[in-house]
Amino acid sequence: MTTGAAPGAAAPFSWQDRTGQAWSDFHAETDRQLAALGALALERLAARPGERIIDVGCGCGQTLLQLADAVGPGGRVLGIDLSEAMLAQARARVAAASAAPPVEIVCADATSFSFPAGGFDAVYSRFGLMFFEQPRAAFQHLRAALAPGGRLAFVSWQAQERNPWALVPLRAVQAALPETAPQLPAPGAPGPFSLAEPAPVTALLESAGFRDVRIDAVDTEIQVGGAATLEDAMKYLVVIGPAARQLAASEPARRTAGVEAMARAIAPYASPRGVWMKAAALVVSATVRSG
Repeated sequence: MTTGAAPGAAAPFSWQDRTGQAWSDFHAETDRQLAALGALALERLAARPGERIIDVGCGCGQTLLQLADAVGPGGRVLGIDLSEAMLAQARARVAAASAAPPVEIVCADATSFSFPAGGFDAVYSRFGLMFFEQPRAAFQHLRAALAPGGRLAFVSWQAQERNPWALVPLRAVQAALPETAPQLPAPGAPGPFSLAEPAPVTALLESAGFRDVRIDAVDTEIQVGGAATLEDAMKYLVVIGPAARQLAASEPARRTAGVEAMARAIAPYASPRGVWMKAAALVVSATVRSG
């Protein structure tokens, strides 16, 4: 689920290094930021007691526990992610659950992991499917893990231009540090906004063998970094998100200018209710043909 980069492009996404550690360190903040959008895909999935479900890119475990609660003791949830740092948080959360949930956690690449053919009823993901290097093959692989009549549901970001929570801080850093090469994947390349448009996503899923594709565009607001204050939002944004990648690529001596520009850019979004900015996502579902 990592990808190579062309000269001058962003460095590959890698979840085994500081990226995964940052997401682990800020897992509670990330959950507050993403929980409402993830819940829309959970509602679409409509997991039932006794079902077997794969959670792709399960991260630090919030959705694992939500799925486990839905399938009950007779079901099974397999969480898969590339980041051992994030999975350490997931294992701790599962272990701390009041009742032993039916959860298995593996650190592996979902695009090549040996799922039992037809062994699952559903695949779910909260912003975990956008980083596939070969998306058609990856979705074919996941489809093969589903039994006839199996279901897929996930949430992904719409285009970055429709997501001020990402675009505003990024543009501020780029303006303050114009000497830094852009740190964004090329259009269509693996990255947070690779599954952004309904028509290409529909075509991708159908080419991978899914049917009954349904995609709903959601325009909403998110609490950036789950932050109650501008200071808390900045702690999050300097380590997670497109602006953080841009900062990481800059000279250390110049980063302060980028951070200060970002703080000025998002200050208007801070209020007594927290730091809220507009966000746009896709809620996607599909099925596998029965028989």
